[in-house]
Amino acid sequence: MSFKLPQNIPNLDSAQRKFEDHVWNKFNGSEKGLPMYKDKPTSYGTRRCGGRLGKKRLAAIALVVLGALYWFGWTSSGASEDGVETAKKTGWMPGTQSGKKGVDWNTRRESVKDAFLLSWKGYEEHGWGYDEYHPVARTGRYMAQPNGMGWIIVDALDTLMVMNLTKELKHAREWISTTLNYEKDQDVNTFETTIRMLGGLLSAHYLQEALPGLKPENANEEDLFLEKATDLADRLMGAFDSPSGVPWASVILKTGEGKPSHADGGASSTAEATTLQLELKYLAFLTGEAHYWEKAEKVMEVIDNNGAKDGLVPIFVYADRGTFRGDEIRLGSRGDSYYEYLIKQYLQTQRQEPVYLDMWNESLGGVKKHLLAYSRDAHFTVLAERPSGVDGQLHPKMDHLVCFYPGTIALGVTGGLTVAEARKQPGWSKAQEDNLILARELLKTCMATYRVNPTGLAAEITHFELADPPRMYRQEVLQSKGNLETEGDVEWKRDLVVKPADAHNLQRPETVESLFYMWRITGDDLYREWGWEMFENFVKHTMVENGGGFTSINDVRTVPPPGRDNMESFWLAETLKYFYLLFSPNDLLPLDQIVLNTEAHPLPRFDPNKKRFKTGWKRIPRDENGNLVRS
Repeated sequence: MSFKLPQNIPNLDSAQRKFEDHVWNKFNGSEKGLPMYKDKPTSYGTRRCGGRLGKKRLAAIALVVLGALYWFGWTSSGASEDGVETAKKTGWMPGTQSGKKGVDWNTRRESVKDAFLLSWKGYEEHGWGYDEYHPVARTGRYMAQPNGMGWIIVDALDTLMVMNLTKELKHAREWISTTLNYEKDQDVNTFETTIRMLGGLLSAHYLQEALPGLKPENANEEDLFLEKATDLADRLMGAFDSPSGVPWASVILKTGEGKPSHADGGASSTAEATTLQLELKYLAFLTGEAHYWEKAEKVMEVIDNNGAKDGLVPIFVYADRGTFRGDEIRLGSRGDSYYEYLIKQYLQTQRQEPVYLDMWNESLGGVKKHLLAYSRDAHFTVLAERPSGVDGQLHPKMDHLVCFYPGTIALGVTGGLTVAEARKQPGWSKAQEDNLILARELLKTCMATYRVNPTGLAAEITHFELADPPRMYRQEVLQSKGNLETEGDVEWKRDLVVKPADAHNLQRPETVESLFYMWRITGDDLYREWGWEMFENFVKHTMVENGGGFTSINDVRTVPPPGRDNMESFWLAETLKYFYLLFSPNDLLPLDQIVLNTEAHPLPRFDPNKKRFKTGWKRIPRDENGNLVRS
């Protein structure tokens, strides 16, 4: 693969990282390529441009955000006109507390827009067109020449639309129209390019029709996003030309030639190979071209025909053979979005493909049976890992990536309806109630990974103390203790361990993603309050001085935290979008009418029969033990 890796990589001793460690040490840090991988372990190095986040910490940190927007005249697109007054209203002034009755959520939503605008304007002024942006140094880098891939611009398109930032959207559209092209002799990751670039373009095409006032003034540009998406997809198709149909890890854009992974013995990430389906199926529906649909669903057939135990798939698959590599099971990196896209494929095509519901239910049962345990004292529900397969040792660690799962469980329970609406539907059962309780408990665990740290922000990876032997969900259902109190030497914190190599925070979206789903589905204000608390801490600890925007940080255990000087595109595409939606009315992108891809790009649900599409494969039967029964 062609992507940049850190020069200094510590020797991690955890067994579940054996493949990553083996491969990463082969790189010298000078490789070109994608800014980072959403679904892979991230830089553990000590990249610290500019030291800590500025030379001094302001008492009212949020006033800098809103004051900067006001000072530089960035209010024409909807940012608050008076930074001081907005800070007072939203509780950003020193000494105020969130959680008061009568909270003005619309004003808080505008504060998220202000933060987005500060990020966008910093990028627009100092890094425009770059695929990678460093807000402290206020510079950037192309991942491919000439003129880059539009990584940050395209990924943020639909956030601009959702926030109704029409001036910024016009600038982005002009760049895409005049500058973006894919004639680049550069291999890019198939998965990342699909979820960010293809997903971003398709979502923008959908939203310009679905949201009022967003159609381009020039009628010739109405199909711009779809044309760019089709061009990109046609180049990505070469990744699927493997003997098995499982896509190669990378593809050269100019030639469309697929390339196996340079790591992991040439195996592709299972999550990456199975997180392309929402995008390609929607493109097939838009264009009527069946090959997008067929190539996407072929991957699911090949993966399922391996007969993974209890629906839990190993995290590597060979593209040439279509078989798994190793036995490692986790819902963190390289495993996560396989499970996410099972239920979302079922919902995307209006429940007309029950094969994916079957696979989702089977995998959820496998998670309950093999991966869910309780922390030693506070009884947090821990979604652990099995590095040696379902019969191997349990490793009580959770990537932040795992925190997509509570919201996805809730989505699977109601299909996007509110709980009140779903309970009126035929077939509502105790099992669905139990799954909602599980989603609540898992989300509480995720929130604990934030509150355990002095910054109030989560580490990339958190470990948990378990009883010996572990108390498992399959044996008994326990309720966590306490309300995540933070004052004093609270006992629940002793169940969580953050190791130095894992202490960085990349402003990831997964927890606020689940907060958004849980708020929409349950209507419980607690999830909005937790979200506001998280947002305040992001502002307090990740904003940089001099109008550069926001950066990821290196150590959530230190106040002020050392900065990494990097803004990932998902900060704009996902994290801030989910905060904005969390504080918005529920009729903005209603969950029963859309699916959000794994990069938070909304796509519509559609009837595949209108284009004569249907599921082209059937599962091989299983016996009572879950083993394949081949005729």
